[in-house]
Amino acid sequence: MKVEEICRQNGISRATYYNWKSKYSGMKADNVKRLKELEEENTRLKKLFAEVSFESHAMKELFAKKGC
Repeated sequence: MKVEEICRQNGISRATYYNWKSKYSGMKADNVKRLKELEEENTRLKKLFAEVSFESHAMKELFAKKGC
């Protein structure tokens, strides 16, 4: 099957196809699944860190205003 046909059937661009091919080529399905899980966990942890960092900064500002 030609790349153009595969892309048309799946509704993706050729660029997306080649990006995925370079990222996932040679990986088994369970490895791809694990990679996706790790990427989702990383995103969740980054959001959590941003929230905690924001709260910490807000607390420091509050204590600085109160003179503690």
